[in-house]
Amino acid sequence: MERGKMAEAESLETAAEHERILREIESTDTACIGPTLRSVYDGEEHGRFMEKLETRIRNHDREIEKMCNFHYQGFVDSITELLKVRGEAQKLKNQVTDTNRKLQHEGKELVIAMEELKQCRLQQRNISATVDKLMLCLPVLEMYSKLRDQMKTKRHYPALKTLEHLEHTYLPQVSHYRFCKVMVDNIPKLREEIKDVSMSDLKDFLESIRKHSDKIGETAMKQGNDPYVAEDLVCPREEAQQQRNLDNIILQQPRIGSKRKPKKDAYTIFDTEIGSTSPKSEQDSGILDVEDEEDDEEVPGAQDLVDFSPVYRCLHIYSVLGARETFENYYRKQRRKQARLVLQPPSNMHETLDGYRKYFNQIVGFFVVEDHILHTTQGLVNRAYIDELWEMALSKTIAALRTHSSYCSDPNLVLDLKNLIVLFADTLQVYGFPVNQLFDMLLEIRDQYSETLLKKWSGIFRNILDSDNYSPIPVTSEEIYKKVVGQFPFQDTELEKQPFPKKFPFSEFVPKVYNQIKEFIYACLKFSEDLHLSSTEVDDMIRKSTNLLLTRTLSSSLQNVIKRKNIGLTELVQIIINTTHLEKSCKYLEEFITNITNVLPETVHTTKLYGTTTFKDARHAAEEEIYTNLNQKIDQFLQLADYDWMTGDLGNKASDYLVDLIAFLRNTFAVFTHLPGKVAQTACMSACKHLATSLMQLLLEAEVRQLTLGALQQFNLDVRECEQFARSGPVPGFQEDTLQLAFIDLRQGS
Repeated sequence: MERGKMAEAESLETAAEHERILREIESTDTACIGPTLRSVYDGEEHGRFMEKLETRIRNHDREIEKMCNFHYQGFVDSITELLKVRGEAQKLKNQVTDTNRKLQHEGKELVIAMEELKQCRLQQRNISATVDKLMLCLPVLEMYSKLRDQMKTKRHYPALKTLEHLEHTYLPQVSHYRFCKVMVDNIPKLREEIKDVSMSDLKDFLESIRKHSDKIGETAMKQGNDPYVAEDLVCPREEAQQQRNLDNIILQQPRIGSKRKPKKDAYTIFDTEIGSTSPKSEQDSGILDVEDEEDDEEVPGAQDLVDFSPVYRCLHIYSVLGARETFENYYRKQRRKQARLVLQPPSNMHETLDGYRKYFNQIVGFFVVEDHILHTTQGLVNRAYIDELWEMALSKTIAALRTHSSYCSDPNLVLDLKNLIVLFADTLQVYGFPVNQLFDMLLEIRDQYSETLLKKWSGIFRNILDSDNYSPIPVTSEEIYKKVVGQFPFQDTELEKQPFPKKFPFSEFVPKVYNQIKEFIYACLKFSEDLHLSSTEVDDMIRKSTNLLLTRTLSSSLQNVIKRKNIGLTELVQIIINTTHLEKSCKYLEEFITNITNVLPETVHTTKLYGTTTFKDARHAAEEEIYTNLNQKIDQFLQLADYDWMTGDLGNKASDYLVDLIAFLRNTFAVFTHLPGKVAQTACMSACKHLATSLMQLLLEAEVRQLTLGALQQFNLDVRECEQFARSGPVPGFQEDTLQLAFIDLRQGS
């Protein structure tokens, strides 16, 4: 019974659960019915649930049927009304179809027009969009076209500026276009092209500068010789430093006396170039045309001959591109190479002055260009770099000049070279380069110049002495007398009182030698000009050189003449007379040097003229030669003695050879009239002594044989003739006592 109750209770619960599930199915959306049905199948009473579901479906069907039966009449009425509406709808459809057909027919043209309008509006919109895009792209294209034009006309720096604007301003606005991408990809290539082209222009510029350095230097040295700057160029050595300081102050001003336009720096040039629309000339990398410069009133400066724009452009291009250091290193390296080429002298430079001039012009041209670059660019070259180049140039130039000047044997060429070196040094000094070493080297060349002068004057003196007739100069008129006195300082009151014709005591070589000595002094003075030497230094140089001329050159020439084999006694006597007068003229040479140097001989450091010893030495040599010649003549006469010591009486008069000898001696001593008395007396005494000695020797040689009385008597007659000659005083003031005793002893001994 209890089991029955429990079964009944369970069935009630199941029935309630099924009822609940049915309500959920009825009230729940069919999309969510799955979980409800799963709960049914989860239990074991799904069969009973299906029965209950069938029961519920049948109940709903009965309700539907009841409702349908209730509303059936209304449904029939609705169907009837619907059939009526169908006919009216068909009529309406026909009317709409007719209206549509008519509307389609009537609106066909309108549709066509509308389609055309649509296309037109579409085109208009496209055109407007295209114009907008073109207006946006047109500046880019214009800038790119401008860039290509600037590249074509070689205006590289403006092209680089245009490229910068194009890259940073215009291209970003239209970066999504394909052509812009092509441009962006091409920009590095254009930069490289600009670098390459500007570097090519720089190379052309460097090559042109190398070829035309001599033209630039020639112009600079001509300006250095300008009379307007002569006072600045010729300054004492002690003022050189002050001059250089002044140069540093006025570096930014036009060079004194250059008459050229003020210097433009690189920035001024590029500002002008950017604002200009005209293309640059093809002469950017070379020397400007200066063929007609002589016709212009305004003489261009040395820098004005050069167009430096390739350097400025390349410098700024590399600076903008961040490669300035690369450019500076390249420029300095190339210029150092060119400096070495410029400083290499040609092998035949010493042959002509033009060789030296071209060499100096090239060096000046090189440093004028570097000086201009130094002052018109900011850091391309610096003072240390310029000083390094100048030190190298100075050492190589001095070495080359020492080597090549040593080959010069022409003093005129050496003098011209000195003037050229002075101009070279003064020109570079104007540009601020130290040139003291060049002037020191000129002092070395001065010694060489003196040597060449001495060699030249050696030939001059030799020609004068060879062409002289060694006879007193005859004077037939007052004009000739004044001419000779004007050439040589000679004063003789007695000679002036004598009537014409008359004779000077000296021969022609005296005034000629005297004037050549003065010419030599003038030649020495020419070399000392413009060397920034003090008057004392010039005076000392001239006196030393003159002493060398007298003691070495003139002395050697005189000694050669005196030692000549065919020299006669007359010539020797005239040489003694001439050297006596030349010795007296040395004081006038002292005065002459004093007048041209304004340094008194009494100055402590003044070199004295000791060349008077030259004339004394020459006179002594001539005297010795006279003594030797006289003795040789006496020996020659004695060789004619034909004593026959074995024969008898030979006569009662002197021998013929001795008579001729005495006559020769009298004539010779007569020539000694113009000799200094002591010289004549010494010559006479020497001759008589030699004669006595020779006769004694002759007698001693005869004593070895048996002598006859007649031969001895003849010998005594000859000795007596000699004794009478000695007693007659053949020269004024001759002391004959000693010689008379010698002849007396000789006669008594015989």
